[in-house]
Amino acid sequence: TTLKWRDTWYDSTLPHWFLDRTFANTCILATSTCHRFADGRFWFWEGVGCCHGTCTHVWGYAQAIGRVFPEVERYLRQEIDFKTYFHPDTGAIDYRGEFAKEVAHDGQAGCILRAYREHLMSKDDTYLKSVYPQVKKATQLLMKQDPDRDGILEGGQYNTLDAAWFGKLAWISGLYLAAVKATGAMAEEMGDKDFAAECHNINKAGEKSMVSQLFDGEYFINIADPAHRDRNNTNKGCHIDQLYGHQWAHQVGLGGVVPAKAAKSAMAALYKYNFAPDVGVYRKGMKTIPGGRWYAVPGEAGLIMTTFPKGGADMAVGKGQDAWAGMYFNECMSGFEHQAAAGMVHEGLVTEGLAVIRAIHDRYAPAKRNPYNEIECSDHYGRAMASFGVFVALTGFHTHGPKKTLSFTPKTGKTKNRFPFITAQGWGTAEVTKQPDGTWKTKATYRHRKK
Repeated sequence: TTLKWRDTWYDSTLPHWFLDRTFANTCILATSTCHRFADGRFWFWEGVGCCHGTCTHVWGYAQAIGRVFPEVERYLRQEIDFKTYFHPDTGAIDYRGEFAKEVAHDGQAGCILRAYREHLMSKDDTYLKSVYPQVKKATQLLMKQDPDRDGILEGGQYNTLDAAWFGKLAWISGLYLAAVKATGAMAEEMGDKDFAAECHNINKAGEKSMVSQLFDGEYFINIADPAHRDRNNTNKGCHIDQLYGHQWAHQVGLGGVVPAKAAKSAMAALYKYNFAPDVGVYRKGMKTIPGGRWYAVPGEAGLIMTTFPKGGADMAVGKGQDAWAGMYFNECMSGFEHQAAAGMVHEGLVTEGLAVIRAIHDRYAPAKRNPYNEIECSDHYGRAMASFGVFVALTGFHTHGPKKTLSFTPKTGKTKNRFPFITAQGWGTAEVTKQPDGTWKTKATYRHRKK
């Protein structure tokens, strides 16, 4: 079966290097980053031996497991996020489980989005019925930080950059809106029409608020809370995750959470300001924010986490105990880069998105580094499995297992395409051809059927 899958994966019109880079990180499951205990529990470090607890924020970026081994992610939603880590009285999900009993806002939203993805990769609605009440409660927890229902979260928002940020954050509020949109879709399927309507109203308001409050005319920003100037915040900076939630919504066929024109502008700006053909030049010129780890070294290309083309670097790093994390703004971390590249591709910026992925691929050329080990905080880092999301974006893949649907809207620029696919029913090869009327015709051939 493994050899058959290998042949199926590479039986494609997509570039071989692209197929390599988007799938290689799936091997993280076979490293000591990931464990399965004697009682059947899956448990993951962030990277080998580093940062415990199958944390909600880092693993929220990973797309590979949910698409390639969906039964693993279903287990994690049913038995871990919405059971072991879950507080039924509040809807809170402990972001490191037994090790950190607090909410990470990006991780909370990510668990909700993953819950919907796992439904799409299921044969029927049995799984959704088992988690929907908890998903609804988890969404309501986030809604409490949006008291005026304008789609913008308020108060402290702890996140994967190891600090609580305060203010109006395009990044976190966008994830919130994506989570609300996913919950609305699940509510519709579960017949919870009143809550579906509530979600729809928040999304409608949020789409407007994101633009009116947080779009500077070119890209999406964060507005720091002046009462918390001791905390990190990218303020006017061009941040790699500014439309992470918008991209997540596209991953699961929900369309996005901000207007397409603004999204495309933001992704174009991200490439314009943050893609460095030689990161050494940028790092040498950045005098305001010190430090940062060298995942891309001088002479190598990469997408910088946050740049400040319109100023604001002097206000980005706080004065408190979390100030050390300001160094992240200068780094190139592949998991974030993969996520942003998928966002570019979704918005039609295919050349730009592929340039980012190619930069990562070249950094991990076998002559330089282990091509199966994209490093962040330790080896075989889980966030790197965001790479599979770029495959989803480029092929325009969408499936709904319970509805038995499979479709593609490729962004390859070709009229005839051949892609591997995985659904709840099995996996195989799809021939995707553009029709004279502009629609796409898919002929799917299963090479392996799941029992």
